[in-house]
Amino acid sequence: MPRPLWSGAVTFGLVTLPVTLEAATEGHDVHFRQIHLADGGRIRYRKVCEVDGQELTEDEIGKAYEVSKDQLVPITDDDLSGMPLPTAKAIDIVAFVDASDLRPEQFGAGDYYVRAAGPIGAKPYVLLRKALDRTDKVAVAKYALRGRERLGVLRPHGDALLIQGLHWGDEIRSPAELAPPAVDLTDEEIERALTLLESMTVEHLADLGDTLTDHYTEALHEVIEAKAEHREPRAVEGEAAPAGQVVDLMAALEASVAEARERRGEAPEGGGAATVHEMPKPKRTAAAKKTAARKTAAKTAVKKAPAKKAPARRRKSA
Repeated sequence: MPRPLWSGAVTFGLVTLPVTLEAATEGHDVHFRQIHLADGGRIRYRKVCEVDGQELTEDEIGKAYEVSKDQLVPITDDDLSGMPLPTAKAIDIVAFVDASDLRPEQFGAGDYYVRAAGPIGAKPYVLLRKALDRTDKVAVAKYALRGRERLGVLRPHGDALLIQGLHWGDEIRSPAELAPPAVDLTDEEIERALTLLESMTVEHLADLGDTLTDHYTEALHEVIEAKAEHREPRAVEGEAAPAGQVVDLMAALEASVAEARERRGEAPEGGGAATVHEMPKPKRTAAAKKTAARKTAAKTAVKKAPAKKAPARRRKSA
């Protein structure tokens, strides 16, 4: 079982629910070490005081805030512990809102599972989860984690509760500066884009199966194993690289719709009828031109020659 990252209580109204927080995700990144290329030796970092050049241990290192280049203000743990932080051991629910009211750019500040701490917390835990589930609302809460007060939302996730960290309002940049200049779109282009969206729609993310596979990490593991075993790495299946920049937007939409239908095993648009393209006329070589000229001349000569009269029929005598 994962180690709890935080322990405290969820409070809403006069209800107190003792809980712990656990990480909702786990990373699978491949981490590299730095080495000396000449002899393969490990490169290690030592913490050295720039005043006396002495190497320090963790017990000898503290924190400070840099006011200016030449001035540091030391901050101790006692200074921080004396700060007024009512959420130090509580997830304080301040309001309930519709889930649709939250903007997507607010998310991304860490996701954590909420576990009821002991049998006493089981009933209020299930009560809160079912109330949120039936109303399609989320609980906006403030809590303290890793030395700072945070904003988050509590929401049902299966039979458990999940708290998703939110960015504070002043941490979110305005997207106005990123908007592209005005462009002209035809109704046909918009309709084709909607067709593409429809052809790529799935009911559940799990329906994509092996499509959502981290091919890069697979290939990276194979390279590492091959190097360790002194062999060439095996080829790992991956996504095909884009063919290049697409200039014709409508043609790109048409091709994308056809590809999406093919992946889903559907017939092409129009009942699967084949598209008829006019074949280009073959270019004639010099020899072919001479042969064609001779044939043309011969046909012309035949047309100009006088036609022979058929012999007169003899009349039968009586």
